[in-house]
Amino acid sequence: MTRDLDHDTVDHAMQPEDSPELRALYQGFKDNHLNPLWTQTGDLMPVHPKPKAVPHVWKWSTLLPLAEKSGELIPVGRGGERRAIGLANPGLGGQAYVSPTLWAAIQYLGPRETAPEHRHSQNAFRFVVEGAGVWTVVNGDPVRMSRGDLLLTPGWNFHGHHNDTDQPMAWIDGLDIPFSQQMDVGFFEFGSDRVTDYATPNYSRGERLWCHPGLRPLSQLQDTVSSPIGAYRWEFTDRALTEQLLLEEEGQPATVEQGHAAIRYVNPTTGGDVMPTIRCQFHRLRAGTESQVRREVGSSVFQVFEGEGAVVLDGKTTRLEKGDMFVVPSWVPWTLQAEGQFDLFRFSDAPIMERLHFMRSQTGPGA
Repeated sequence: MTRDLDHDTVDHAMQPEDSPELRALYQGFKDNHLNPLWTQTGDLMPVHPKPKAVPHVWKWSTLLPLAEKSGELIPVGRGGERRAIGLANPGLGGQAYVSPTLWAAIQYLGPRETAPEHRHSQNAFRFVVEGAGVWTVVNGDPVRMSRGDLLLTPGWNFHGHHNDTDQPMAWIDGLDIPFSQQMDVGFFEFGSDRVTDYATPNYSRGERLWCHPGLRPLSQLQDTVSSPIGAYRWEFTDRALTEQLLLEEEGQPATVEQGHAAIRYVNPTTGGDVMPTIRCQFHRLRAGTESQVRREVGSSVFQVFEGEGAVVLDGKTTRLEKGDMFVVPSWVPWTLQAEGQFDLFRFSDAPIMERLHFMRSQTGPGA
């Protein structure tokens, strides 16, 4: 009969007895900036992912007042660029990283304010949980921002925002900043001190060209790394989820599990993810539904769009309301519980994990 040994047991068993020669050897390693594998196998190659990031929930009732106070005290302009407040995972030493690969923030733009244009290598998106009246201008194309919309700013696209109303607006930002920083791939460039187009069209030029179901313009047959669609509108997301649940009621295989409808936002030129490093999804749970326990390699962030329910993260249950956000680190088991209809936006680093063939997942009792 065999038994599994954890790394700590193996490491302890293989260590030689202390001696002056051994101490001198280790000092030589230290003096020459070397680390022997046999003293750190458990940290470098654990038997399963052991993330430093921890599961955490941020309450919208706390986030929004802090953003509003920032609006009173912190200006928006060249240098500071954005009034964005990053969610700092408690396990990552105070860095404004929600996970080792993802950055999430609440951004706040006051009445008649403009955030100047810039561009960067990092891929970015915005998701609007409530409010309207702001246009984000991406490479000169003004894109309306409104409730339930997903707005894309792929890497190296110039972008700025302007509020055309007398009311402030807040939304969430998601980027691959931590991944980009660890890989040392970041570039940044200033653009216009204002925005290049203050028009306020109902639909952007990108939407007018691309957002016709099942149809592709012959002028745009080349595939693109990121989606050419600047805004994925709530009316279409809502309808897709509604129809999935109606089809389920009719006995058709339309949902990911009983009572759980979900969609993935896609790049229409490839059918793949909207950006090369970030996956975006939307989930709707019917009242009373509990999703299966699941764990995955990589990290995800959720925001409650509408409804009330709970998330169980590594066995701990936290009740959720509109706007609340939470992070699921790598290989942490999670499940969702819906009181009434429960709508949640989700983004993750899944494209990175899949492209590098690191992705694994488990689903079912206890996962």
